[in-house]
Amino acid sequence: MSEAAAPPAQGAPAAGDWREAVRETLRQAHAGIVARFDGGEAIERLLAAETASVDVAVRQAWAAALPTESGLDLLATGGYGRGEQYPFSDVDLLVLGPAEAQRRHEAALGAFFAALWDIGLKPGTAVRSLADCVQACREDVGTLTALTEARLLAGSPAAPERLEDALRSEGLWPAAAYFDAKRAEWAARHARYHDTAYNLEPNLKEGPGALRDLHTLGWLARRIYRVPGLEALVPLGLLGADEAATLRRDWRTLARLRFGLHLVAGRREERLRFDYQKPLAARLGYRDEASDNLAVEQMMQAFFRAAHTVQRISERVLQRFEEQLAGRVERVPVAPGFERVNGYLRREAPGPVGSTLEAFALFATWAACPEAKGLHSETARALAEALPRIAPYEAQDADTRAAFLSLLQGPQPVETLARMAHLGVLGRYLPAFARVSGRMQYDLFHVYTVDQHTLEVLRIMAGFPEGRDERFPRAKDVHARLKAPWLLLVAGLFHDIAKGRGGDHSLLGAEDVRAFALAHRLKPADTALLAWLVEQHLLMSTTAQRQDISDVAVVERFAAAVGDRTRLDYLYLLTCADIAGTSPKLWNTWKERLLSDLYESTRLALRRGLEHRLDAAERVAEVQAEVRALLADLPLEAVERAFAEFPAESFLRYRPEQLATQARAVLGHADRTRPLVLVRPQGEAYEVFVHSPDRDGLFATITATLDRLGFSVAVARIVTSTSGMSLDTFQLLPLHDTGEPPEARARHAERVITEMLMRPAASLHPPRRALPAALKHFRVPPKVELRALEDGRRTQLVLIGTDRPGLLADMARILREHGLRVHDARIATFGERAEDLFLISDEADRALADPDAIARLTAALTACLEGDRPHAPSQEPRHR
Repeated sequence: MSEAAAPPAQGAPAAGDWREAVRETLRQAHAGIVARFDGGEAIERLLAAETASVDVAVRQAWAAALPTESGLDLLATGGYGRGEQYPFSDVDLLVLGPAEAQRRHEAALGAFFAALWDIGLKPGTAVRSLADCVQACREDVGTLTALTEARLLAGSPAAPERLEDALRSEGLWPAAAYFDAKRAEWAARHARYHDTAYNLEPNLKEGPGALRDLHTLGWLARRIYRVPGLEALVPLGLLGADEAATLRRDWRTLARLRFGLHLVAGRREERLRFDYQKPLAARLGYRDEASDNLAVEQMMQAFFRAAHTVQRISERVLQRFEEQLAGRVERVPVAPGFERVNGYLRREAPGPVGSTLEAFALFATWAACPEAKGLHSETARALAEALPRIAPYEAQDADTRAAFLSLLQGPQPVETLARMAHLGVLGRYLPAFARVSGRMQYDLFHVYTVDQHTLEVLRIMAGFPEGRDERFPRAKDVHARLKAPWLLLVAGLFHDIAKGRGGDHSLLGAEDVRAFALAHRLKPADTALLAWLVEQHLLMSTTAQRQDISDVAVVERFAAAVGDRTRLDYLYLLTCADIAGTSPKLWNTWKERLLSDLYESTRLALRRGLEHRLDAAERVAEVQAEVRALLADLPLEAVERAFAEFPAESFLRYRPEQLATQARAVLGHADRTRPLVLVRPQGEAYEVFVHSPDRDGLFATITATLDRLGFSVAVARIVTSTSGMSLDTFQLLPLHDTGEPPEARARHAERVITEMLMRPAASLHPPRRALPAALKHFRVPPKVELRALEDGRRTQLVLIGTDRPGLLADMARILREHGLRVHDARIATFGERAEDLFLISDEADRALADPDAIARLTAALTACLEGDRPHAPSQEPRHR
């Protein structure tokens, strides 16, 4: 690396000239380091080079500003002091010296700091005496931590030693107090990131399993054991040589990602945002291998795996520190060969775990010992050392395979699987699970990696038997009917296990679970059930969310695919857990009701027998009877009067409870010239019923109003009464929390919608909102499909594209401008992907037939899906 220009002597060029020379030297050094990074040079050498280039510039600025005998010392601290300087990191500095020297050179120090900014560095500075340093450290453990890595840049060679001696003064953060403080910092920092490294946009410096965890272990080693770093713990028996090597390997992965992130961002950036993930993956040399194994997914998998390993080893090291500092050992026998030591489960036999069967016995003992705080670090280390000897299940004997099945059927099976996954055992026994460990899916729909999603699905399943999760009111009763509940866990374990292989993961996963079942000697019926569940695990969710389950034909097709009530019970529970385990925000009251309705309709169809089809007239009569029962308190003639207004399709499309509520509202609404709007909270969702004089443009007006009120439409049911009134129902989800109680928000929505409907048909634009930042990086190619239905009265319109605020209202506006009527709408959103289905007709209630009109409509909708907002119409809106 070339040396920076020397500071100007008397008669030399002006200060601005030398600063420009230093800037240019820094620029050249940076360009060289970047080229070396892109060439794949070791990250240790790159960080050292970055540190050295900054050292030269800082020393020259110091020499230019301060006389040689200033009585002040300049030290690098924090990451810069550690020699771990990233391209755009701050330059942390300590000016150390007595107060008198600080005052005498105050102006010179100001010039020095200004010079650092002038040459393009970002200094973080402190000017203190030794006494000031001690006091600052006494008040803040973070200051003490930064100063423990101080390194001399200019001044007395004895300065670092004097500082270290001062920081070792009696009473200043004793080892136990320092450990407690750093452990509390650790917990608080992890809590900010929800105690998981598996975030879509992880923080490479501060997040769980990130670089700060490794730094903290190093700080604890220096402060408690007075050793220079983690590797020095190996001779002390506090860190295994293999653990040290693994941490060094994973540090390189994390450090290289962070270094590259700075380069891609062009500034100091620690959060691996969507903006940077794809360019960073390309810069690091990753390449797309398949549509479900993108370069960015491979890069993120490398990060997640490294972060997970760092977390796993860090837990063991922290426990060793804790035990040594405690100074006492409490032993409680729990089972033959096992004891609890200070609350942690410990295996008494020395050395590595001898076999897979012995490892499974360890997990069985742990499951039967719920009072254990965790696994003792010695036992965790012994298990880690045994991992290379744990063969895949195909190579195991019958006793070992039987022991694995016993774990699934014993106490705490889900917790046991989670522990096995965390400690690396599950991935050894099931190599397919290892392949999806840390595998992200680059979209906004899946917020977990595949392995974490799988474990979340299993955790949700674990709550079904007691019914402790109120989100699934039907799950307890359904789960009680399962003859072998543990098979549900196996289906959950395998349902996504084949993701990232470049094929249909459902089919590949079915092959995997069939092989597993055969190897573990499951009954043929159980093997067939598992294979079917994994292959069809998306069937129920796609049927419920993308098809009209009020249509008897849809239910009968689904029932035929399911075949029997046993499969239905398992599939229902798997589907609930799969949806809820995909994202904390994905499950809602509407989805629960949707799946419950499909479950009940299918169970009824299966009980009746698929050969006994229920025609539309029978279904109408059946629903009417149920509605009459719900309205038994009203005069029969009033109920029949309401029935006369509801067309037959109402009794096919709405549930009896909905129809009863609508009928009561209609019968109690005397003024037919005024719209009736009924908004009902249903959990976190809302249902809107609109009874209003029918007119063209009504659907567009309502959707635009709902958008302005901050609701997204999940389902829209458009029905016209026999007397020309609307009988429209909308299922809504709030876009944001307004802070209002649900009932108050419902009443407000009723007033606003009523007011808009009482106005003359007019142009109502949805509000313009900025596109959420994350959506900018996930673009779904727009797709518009139009297909005339066999009856010749309706056209099915399918729209697929990138979701955005106001999309439905914009599309409704386009349909209105093209003289089209909306008769039904199903709105499905999967992360960034919108999949909407409409049944539409022209103004004469016929399917679309004019090719030119269809082409114009397709072009307008495609432009809308691509992000172009429709222009205001040139005339009054006419069509619904």
